[in-house]
Amino acid sequence: MNKNECYKLEIVDISSEGMGVGKHDNCAVFVPNTIMGDVVEAKIIKVAKNYAVGKLLEIIEPSEFRKDTSCEIAGKCGGCQLQNVTYTKQLDWKRKRVQDAIKRIGKLDGITVLPTIGMDEPSHYRNKAQYPIRKVDGKIQIGFFEKRSHTIVDLNECMIQDSRNTEIIKIVRNFLEQNNISIYKEETHKGLVRHLLIKTSYHFDDIMVCVVVNGEKLPHSDKLVDGLKNICSSICINVNTTKGNTILGNKSIVLFGEEYIEDKIGELTFKISPLTFFQVNPLQTEVLYSKAFEFARLTGSETVFDVYCGIGTISLFVAKQAKKVYGVEIVESAIENAKQNAVANGIENAEFFVGKAEDVVTDLYGKGATADVVIVDPPRKGCDEKLLDTIMSMSPKRIVYVSCDPATLARDLAYIKGYAVEVVQPVDMFPHTNHVENVVLLSKVE
Repeated sequence: MNKNECYKLEIVDISSEGMGVGKHDNCAVFVPNTIMGDVVEAKIIKVAKNYAVGKLLEIIEPSEFRKDTSCEIAGKCGGCQLQNVTYTKQLDWKRKRVQDAIKRIGKLDGITVLPTIGMDEPSHYRNKAQYPIRKVDGKIQIGFFEKRSHTIVDLNECMIQDSRNTEIIKIVRNFLEQNNISIYKEETHKGLVRHLLIKTSYHFDDIMVCVVVNGEKLPHSDKLVDGLKNICSSICINVNTTKGNTILGNKSIVLFGEEYIEDKIGELTFKISPLTFFQVNPLQTEVLYSKAFEFARLTGSETVFDVYCGIGTISLFVAKQAKKVYGVEIVESAIENAKQNAVANGIENAEFFVGKAEDVVTDLYGKGATADVVIVDPPRKGCDEKLLDTIMSMSPKRIVYVSCDPATLARDLAYIKGYAVEVVQPVDMFPHTNHVENVVLLSKVE
């Protein structure tokens, strides 16, 4: 293939990054904004040793799985890669993605991967939105980044965010314009307002609005409060004076209401601050955790380790059927939240430890701690090998692996010895994106 030449391609798959994949002379060609089943004309813009990248020129024959979308920024925003794919096909593709990773990366055959559990209504499902703010040609832009760039796609409404965010964006935009508030410039580290963070509660009417600023104060903040106080239960600023791409700083200042909002998972209530990590899809979180609870097969007599426990959501969710739960998390503020959440929910059989998972679990095991069930919910990079070695030495009856990345999941499943993978359950936590969560049950081989 040659750069700048045009080719007719049949798109046969979607890559893990959400790009259509065609083939020409056994060379894979990645074409953004295409889906499996499309026949397209594409111009080659990059040629590498084993692949090429094309720019879509024309859809000659649309796929039977292609659908129209009402999103005004579809194809521009970097957020939703699969919005033009029918939802049923999205679920099928996510299952196939998991199957392929387990076979190709994990080199594991015969693993049961169940159909992906989807949503009845896969729109407006997110309870958290982080909008970068910039000023371009004198106009304030609040939106999301374009794919692989720091150029903002200005927006009024997002089809996967809480519908209440639309009015909040409008109020914040008007406040910034009318009061001539300076907007942060990433290139110079000058200017004040950097991001708008909105968190919403599914089970309550709580809304938190947090304006991230490159300083300690927000001028005319009383006017912002006046505009938002009838909608929001918490209004604050977050101080982030660092250079770079980190969105939030460590300090938040409350302008109105409480320093947190509340939401529920099952019967448990959790306090959520600007810095708190909380799953972004409340309906599917309950599905995910219920499946993890089912796989744990607790009778009330088991000791459970919940590793990478965050604010203790899974720990407290399973504590009702466990004898004892140990939660481990590296983020100190998350562990403090976990302890507070345990007290608030009247749970006394959960104990939390802060530190690297591989160090804390190994230390506890060295001091005589044992586990009947281990639950791991690692970040995208997967589990540390030292942690997996310790878990295998602890020899629990079951390991429940909650994963947000099929590739590292497959790698870790291949590494774990002495356990059989009983079942993999994909859960669609992020409809219209290329992401998929999984819950895996591993049972000790006797």
